[in-house]
Amino acid sequence: MKEQSDDKARMSAVVRTVRILEVLSRAGSINLENLSRETDLPKATLLRFLNTLSGLGYVCRDDTDYYSLTLKLFSIGSRALGNTDIIASARPFARQLCQSLGETVHMGILEGDRAVYVLKEESSYTLRMYSRIGKTIPLYCTAIGKIFLSEMSPAELDTYLQAHVLKPYTSRTVVSVDALKEQLALIKRRGWSIDDQEHEDNIMCIAAPIRDYSDTVIAAMSVSWPLFRFNQADFEKTVSQIKDVTDKLSAIMGWEPEEQ
Repeated sequence: MKEQSDDKARMSAVVRTVRILEVLSRAGSINLENLSRETDLPKATLLRFLNTLSGLGYVCRDDTDYYSLTLKLFSIGSRALGNTDIIASARPFARQLCQSLGETVHMGILEGDRAVYVLKEESSYTLRMYSRIGKTIPLYCTAIGKIFLSEMSPAELDTYLQAHVLKPYTSRTVVSVDALKEQLALIKRRGWSIDDQEHEDNIMCIAAPIRDYSDTVIAAMSVSWPLFRFNQADFEKTVSQIKDVTDKLSAIMGWEPEEQ
């Protein structure tokens, strides 16, 4: 019984410590009174935690009694980031998505003016996608590629479009610059993209971005279907499943969603 009580007390202390660190990370510099209000902790309790964190080198107090984080957490985070392998981290998520939806999952990264597949989880169906790790794909007519284009600044996008002819891969490929820009603006707003038979006939893909701690898109993950196997009635649910997986992977990469 005492052991359970001790565990609960330790967990409570961890939760309160994290709450203090999160508020300090947002506030930058804050006094005890405001920190107490933001964390919903009594000043006496808060002061004990702050003294401990200061002693460990995570928090500092200036001459005006304002508290702020030191760079020690950044140092720890940087070391963790250096040891994070996005492909290894993404593999169980890609496998989960493949098993859940039953279709082929790819993850791609930007390489120059094209995207390249760095991970693939194959569908169990006999009729499968012809693709391989290392294959490069165009940006303007693929779901993964359009994620990267949608993140470009107007100047970067114009440079890309000036350097590339939007040649049709299929009869559904968007070859109008204005139409493509409209599509990219929509992708940016809603947070996912679709390739509706634009790169290959009778193949559709849905992709969502994977972001890092700086909100930069470092990769994109997609699911691909032969058209006859895609259930249009489940479209919104399917998009939600894909975004849920990429958001979880982004969180591992240090991304935090903007507060609404």
